[in-house]
Amino acid sequence: MGKQHSCWFRALFLLSVACISLPSLVECRVRHYKFNVVMKNTTRLCSSKPIVTVNGKFPGPTLYAREDDTVIVKVVNHVKYNVSIHWHGVRQIRTGWADGPAYITQCPLQTGQTYSYNFNITGQRGTLLWHAHILWLRATLHGAIVILPKLGVPYPFPKPDKELVVILAEWWKSDTEAVINEALKSGLAPNVSDAHTINGHPGPVPNCSSQGYTLPVEGGKTYLLRIINAALNEELFFKIAKHNLTVVEVDATYVKPLETDTIVIAPGQTTNALITAERKTGKYLITASPFMDTPIVATDNVTATATLHYSGTLASSSTTLTIPPPRNATSVSDKFTNSLRSLNSKKYPAKVPKTVDHKLLFTAGLGVNPCPTCKAGNGSRAVASMNNITFVMPTIALLQAHFFNISGVFTTDFPSNPPTVFNYTGTPPANMATKNGTKVYRLPYNATVELVLQDTGMIAPENHPIHLHGFNFFVVGRGLGNYNARKDSKSFNLVDPVERNTVGVPSGGWTAIRFRADNPGVWFLHCHLEVHTTWGLKMAFLVDNGKGPNESLLPPPSDLPKC
Repeated sequence: MGKQHSCWFRALFLLSVACISLPSLVECRVRHYKFNVVMKNTTRLCSSKPIVTVNGKFPGPTLYAREDDTVIVKVVNHVKYNVSIHWHGVRQIRTGWADGPAYITQCPLQTGQTYSYNFNITGQRGTLLWHAHILWLRATLHGAIVILPKLGVPYPFPKPDKELVVILAEWWKSDTEAVINEALKSGLAPNVSDAHTINGHPGPVPNCSSQGYTLPVEGGKTYLLRIINAALNEELFFKIAKHNLTVVEVDATYVKPLETDTIVIAPGQTTNALITAERKTGKYLITASPFMDTPIVATDNVTATATLHYSGTLASSSTTLTIPPPRNATSVSDKFTNSLRSLNSKKYPAKVPKTVDHKLLFTAGLGVNPCPTCKAGNGSRAVASMNNITFVMPTIALLQAHFFNISGVFTTDFPSNPPTVFNYTGTPPANMATKNGTKVYRLPYNATVELVLQDTGMIAPENHPIHLHGFNFFVVGRGLGNYNARKDSKSFNLVDPVERNTVGVPSGGWTAIRFRADNPGVWFLHCHLEVHTTWGLKMAFLVDNGKGPNESLLPPPSDLPKC
């Protein structure tokens, strides 16, 4: 299982280098970058192994752009396994061909294939991320997307003296592809990671002389931390000793300033927070630790550490410590999550749909299906599902099948409500099997949608960070237990709910979101815990074209990969 791939691959992301003038980023319609993705040996956690990287860096380099810029990304694959790249949180208005999830909007790039992702960043500014969207390659193949406002447009918060990208992730001593392949063979859950990382560094760990990441600051100055959770399977707490953070944006949308000493961030989520270096001198511990309030679910319990280092402080000075929240600190998580509100200003209004055309209820949870070859699982396999349907990945991309009218690839009968009603957060039913299918839910253009995501305790209740491609949505409600439409909908926030692209469904509870289906195409909805996505906790929305070319999916590019 620990054997490494001997293959390598390289990708080039091309966007007009002549237009770039960091950090100011002069105005430019098309951004030109050159990213080389290669295998590189690394000794993180004192274990030498080759990993997939961009330009030899882990995490990968940051992609900078401005609101309304066009981004063109040319990818050349030289690896023995397939590759695709997703621009997580980018709306992709009418450009679903550039979204990136393999077998959903495109066939993946096979060895030797080239593909240019071409998209416009429309009406967005803030922090997002890019990552591989096939297999478990995003464990190391990921990086930040920083979208600056248009020139001359200020932030709706005090201008920081400096901006810093902070990427949280996981680290495996073993090859992640071997880890998940072994789990699928056995029918059991995969091994957890060996450590968490902050900008690629775990900090001091037992039996290893590895050093942590250092974040340099000057006393009296204010910094904007662009925090990203790129982990495969872990929701994380982020904390800095003796310092408060003021959250001003999540998932590239502005929020009412929220002062906190602890940030909760799920895989795929981003958070921008201001921190003022209000101490005169010293070193202060930064921690990234796991949040999981279900005791039977295994997690990587290693806390990643870094250091906030004031200028003028000797390297030999002692570090002021902080104690991260307990792994099961649900109250800390709930307090943070429930306090987030959209900025909802005149310039940045919260356009929450007040009327709803489609009211949907999707259960999200685990299950157990027969697997005669799964000896470790005693003839059973752990699976995951939405509305009791374990999604089966097609062999032709759904968007291609839709656009070219290829029959037999998917059906449009994904249920709007659970086919079997039971006490979702109580005692699970005797039959925990799921049904397999490649089903989508069809929406007319511009329809308004209310989707309630309900956790189930089929095996164990668990927080599911759910990511919707192609859209932002408003989180209008959240609660524990089984959702009661008559009672719970009365407390929905339709004034200033937080706007996101990835939201956590609480353990043993539900989350309600609303969005407008104003983006034609096929859009993935899935759990951003990679193990659950692999097990089938995913589906897709098919949004029809509207009236005229400006409301219709653009035709596919000529270099679109073929399966």
